[in-house]
Amino acid sequence: MTLEHVTKKYDERIALDDVCLELREGEICAVLGESGAGKTTLLNVLAGQTSCEGKVEGRLPCSYLFQSPKLLPNLTVEANLRFVLPRAQWGAVGDMLEKVGLAGREKSYPRELSGGERQRVAIARAFLYPHELLLMDEPFSSLDLSLKKSLLGLVAQLCARHGKGVVFVTHDVHEAAVLARRVIVLKRGRVVLDTPVEGEIPRDFFSRPSVEETLVRALTDA
Repeated sequence: MTLEHVTKKYDERIALDDVCLELREGEICAVLGESGAGKTTLLNVLAGQTSCEGKVEGRLPCSYLFQSPKLLPNLTVEANLRFVLPRAQWGAVGDMLEKVGLAGREKSYPRELSGGERQRVAIARAFLYPHELLLMDEPFSSLDLSLKKSLLGLVAQLCARHGKGVVFVTHDVHEAAVLARRVIVLKRGRVVLDTPVEGEIPRDFFSRPSVEETLVRALTDA
């Protein structure tokens, strides 16, 4: 997918300012920026949920993972996952639940799950939904460190198995450095840095990848 000179305004406020990007097949790309930088607006443009000036070419079928799980409360775990699939593909649900560590919880309702388990169901649903590009809007931001480490590793594992492209937005430099192969830094709607990140994914959660200093400088430079 390619964005050419994409601009998005809300009244007089510029959310995206002449953004040019090429998203490569199977790439895990982080979009890093502070609140109001244009991160979520960029996701919505990629998903085709908001109009913009400029050109977006090669749109892909997208799946969306939010900060909150947004499960259907009156459906079981199994039914929540089946909900996004045609009946002919319901057989994939059991395998996905095993991958996310929820085998045996098929008949549980969201209210019976912990916060981390609900987010695992949401991740499973996002990967099951037919897509070529997974969009994630700060899905780890409200989690404690132990759970964040676990789910970053889970997403990396699922990405490797399914080979789909991922774009996730975050304001957390460490999240971007651990999970992404490429990081785009947005500031006031403009791309101020677009850099590859070396090393196998997921990187050691307890290390400090060298790219973090570069990302912090891009965020804090005037």
